[in-house]
Amino acid sequence: MIGRIHFSKKLSGKHIYWGLGATLLVLIGALWPADIIPAARFVLSGLITVAPIVIPGIALAAWIIASGADSHISSAFEGRGARTVCIAALIGALTPVCGVTVLPLMAGLLAAGVPLAPIMAFWLSSPVTDPAMLATTAATLGMSFAIGKTVAAFGLGLFGGAITSVFARRGWAQDALRTNALARQLSAARCHAEIPFVPWVWQDASRRRSFARQFRATSRLILICLIPAFAAEYALNAALTPGTLAAYVGEDTWWAIPAAVFVGAPAYIDGYAALPLTRGLIDNGMSQGAALAFLVSGGVVSIWGALAIAPVLKLKPCMRYLWLAVLGSLIAGYAFDWVMTQG
Repeated sequence: MIGRIHFSKKLSGKHIYWGLGATLLVLIGALWPADIIPAARFVLSGLITVAPIVIPGIALAAWIIASGADSHISSAFEGRGARTVCIAALIGALTPVCGVTVLPLMAGLLAAGVPLAPIMAFWLSSPVTDPAMLATTAATLGMSFAIGKTVAAFGLGLFGGAITSVFARRGWAQDALRTNALARQLSAARCHAEIPFVPWVWQDASRRRSFARQFRATSRLILICLIPAFAAEYALNAALTPGTLAAYVGEDTWWAIPAAVFVGAPAYIDGYAALPLTRGLIDNGMSQGAALAFLVSGGVVSIWGALAIAPVLKLKPCMRYLWLAVLGSLIAGYAFDWVMTQG
């Protein structure tokens, strides 16, 4: 019975994307009967195209977990000054340790008196990208977007951490942790016994199993997200003519980037699923700056980004997180738009 309950929970969660993908293909078949076979081919072709770039990113993410590198991030947060903010932002931008999975670590560090600034830097940069996301972005949108997104994640962390450090002596910054039962439980759950870092994961059976388990889990997640996303991209291109969106979120409209942040980001579902959809939006006239702003803000402003900080932060620091995320996403979008137009 327990196994069945567990399976049903998994089915109603991540695997709902399989149903979404099938539904999209059925809708394509109903609206455009002649396009059902081309749509299936488009999805398969998209998966084959991104595979050579995505697979190494998945392997790197799995290695970080299996080697124990992720368990050593706490030392980067323990300290004061610009150095800890920079390191925290860099870790958040480059490692697959983010979101709800690190709530015990973040709550434990706050309870131990670690300043809010480096933690804010990590929380702002971590949802935007990681090795697997970097590879998938490069395969779907091109290397310029992958680099821009990574730089934006690091910059967003630096921006948020620096602004937070200015207010380090304020009461809300010195006492940011909630006093509810969940925050206390998460603080107590922080593991003080670090897992030894061993880069040669294939020499230990348990680490090999951890690598394989993480590799399968990440691969499954990406497939679950990309299949309906590629189907949505095909439907978008079939429904819209090239340039349709130019009047709303194109390069010549001043509100394109704010619209991408304030309208698109709250509806953002998943980083992997957003990539093919964003490519379809760009093909139909969306400016590149608005596209990057959508991708960056979606990770930190959406319900999934807020879910990682709301359970443990009090209202004031939580609201600071949100306005820092919005402002930083706007800056990233305008900066990327300027760089791309100069090129």
